[in-house]
Amino acid sequence: MRVFLAGATGVIGRPLVRMLIAEDHQVTGMTRSPQKVDALRAAGAEPVVADALDAEAVMRAVSEAQPDAVIHQLTAIPQRLDPRKIERDFALTDRLRTKGTRHLVAAAQAAGVPRLIAQSIAFAYAPGPVGTVHRETDPLNMNPPQQFRRTAGALAELERTVLGAGGLVLRYGYFYGPYGGISRTGAMARDVMRRRLPIVGKGQGVWSFIHIEDAARATVAALTRGRSGAYNVVDDEPAAVSEWLPALADSLGARRPHRVPTFIARPMAGSYGVATMTRAQGASNELAKRDLGGTPEHPSWREGFRNGLG
Repeated sequence: MRVFLAGATGVIGRPLVRMLIAEDHQVTGMTRSPQKVDALRAAGAEPVVADALDAEAVMRAVSEAQPDAVIHQLTAIPQRLDPRKIERDFALTDRLRTKGTRHLVAAAQAAGVPRLIAQSIAFAYAPGPVGTVHRETDPLNMNPPQQFRRTAGALAELERTVLGAGGLVLRYGYFYGPYGGISRTGAMARDVMRRRLPIVGKGQGVWSFIHIEDAARATVAALTRGRSGAYNVVDDEPAAVSEWLPALADSLGARRPHRVPTFIARPMAGSYGVATMTRAQGASNELAKRDLGGTPEHPSWREGFRNGLG
């Protein structure tokens, strides 16, 4: 199968290229950076340099590749996020999820590509009662904290555009493992080591995680399995911040995180940062396991934090 991978040098792009090549797929990897061409070629992919925000460049790149599938992994998320400045940190990613998605879908349709897969997230559902674990049929959050409102709108537009074209949307959980922020050398790990990432309030916010390699495996599976629709790509165990954050600290050899009241955290983390710690909700992987097949090699973050941080 000929696969066009947009965002081939991102956090998930690197293991995804490796897995696609290992399964004898022919991969065209799109990057906007000429400096990353050699790395893509060394990994076995055919590199193409194009800006996803340039409609003509994307149309030309997809047309010349003549792929059987297009995988959209376009993001531009900084290695270190400031929860008080989420709007700033997600500005380019939001454009890639709106304008970039429209360009990529239009190019795939013009080239008659039968399979379209795009990255979304499993932590943008409309809030329910504490402890809710969301299924794909639950609505997305259209009224999040102001800092996250534009990003939520961009995610919703991405999903509408891809699903309207008959594609699959993979709603990934929080990535951990090599290359990402939750790794032994990542930004979150550094904050945990310095005890700069506290448990806010009771730490009731629930996160669903996925190891980066398991996310890549699910994406490869989606090339030939699953039907048009959204899938939560997460592990088997949603967990409250009060549970997973001390476990992450322990895995890193760090001291136990501080606890701080919500009113103290809000000036430092903003409304979005506080919400992720106190009101975030998890997601179910039941549908993805049924339709895409298989169990994650790291079915729980508990083992994954101990052995899979990289």
